[in-house]
Amino acid sequence: MEALVVAVVLTVVVVAVSGLSRKYGLQAPIALVVVGLVLALVPGFPVIVLEPELVLIGVLPPLLYVAALETSVPAFRLNLRPILLLAVGLVLFTAVAVGLVVHALLPSVPLAICLAFGAVVAPPDAVAATAVARRIGLPRRLVTILEESLLNDATALVLFRVAVAVALGLAVGPVAIGQQVLVAAGGGIAVGALGAVTAAFLHRRTTDPLLDNSISLLTPFAVTVVAESIHASAVVAVVVAGLYLGHRMPTLMSAASRLQMGAFWRMVTFMLEGLVFLLVGLNLREVLAALDTPVAQVVGLTIAVLATVVATRFAWMYPATFLVRLLPRVRRRGTGLDFPGATVLAWAGMRGVVTLATALALPATLAGGETYPGRCSSGSLSRSSSARWCCRA
Repeated sequence: MEALVVAVVLTVVVVAVSGLSRKYGLQAPIALVVVGLVLALVPGFPVIVLEPELVLIGVLPPLLYVAALETSVPAFRLNLRPILLLAVGLVLFTAVAVGLVVHALLPSVPLAICLAFGAVVAPPDAVAATAVARRIGLPRRLVTILEESLLNDATALVLFRVAVAVALGLAVGPVAIGQQVLVAAGGGIAVGALGAVTAAFLHRRTTDPLLDNSISLLTPFAVTVVAESIHASAVVAVVVAGLYLGHRMPTLMSAASRLQMGAFWRMVTFMLEGLVFLLVGLNLREVLAALDTPVAQVVGLTIAVLATVVATRFAWMYPATFLVRLLPRVRRRGTGLDFPGATVLAWAGMRGVVTLATALALPATLAGGETYPGRCSSGSLSRSSSARWCCRA
């Protein structure tokens, strides 16, 4: 009963804050985070513990699936170069830069764990970036490029898995690391393609809008379960399935089914996005209560990591935008971003609930038996659906 009351209270807060934000012209995502921060400090307000599995398996798949359904595949292909430069190149660049900075400031922490932490903070949040971009009326091309977050979560989680596996002594050497990457990325593509073909087959043979909507609702979760069962990347699988089905949806479903599905997913997205932003703020109390490190050191590390994340995005964005124009093929296409567009994309690097959930999956016990402060207290290790190698309390 208590859990139901908490869920109702959170839903009421999301609806109320979103409604007031629309009335007064505020950005609902930002307002929800601020309200969450305030409520987290209110004595007696329910303590909300954000479980990694809940976010990475219960919340992230439907949000990514909807974003993939709404993504124009031709536009995605047209902007493939900048998308890959951000989703793969920038994420790896940021993760390595943050990892090296943290290792320089905390030399006692193994480099592999520092790189895992870099992977935690590297991916911008797909929900935050696109939600804000659409509300402020950014050009469609910039929104399409910002939707590279569909892929950068996958890049970051694959890197996180590999880095933690190295720290735990489960992947040593280039061959083992290559196998980890191949299983995560290649397996995710295969599972996503299989799920897309299966869902398309069912949609073609269904005329009832309710059944069509049920199949659509089950698709991201089914793909996630299969991907997790073979230790592949569920994010990659969901994105692949969503891109394929979204591109072919007019030939798979009737107009009535598409109208009903659109309304259904808009409501689901509205509620999940709101809860995600609210929970990010509400977890402030949990974070502050778990601190056992001197405040000065925490503040210093926070500033260093924040500065590195911001600096790396700008340091990557401008060369990736303008230096590639030296290539004749890029010049002939003439589709490069201008300076204002590159600046907007450089600033659109908000981090969100995926970063928070992945941080909770950092291990407490490493290969040599060393124990570091972290989310888990017991130090026992088991395979986890949230980040492949995770501590369980």
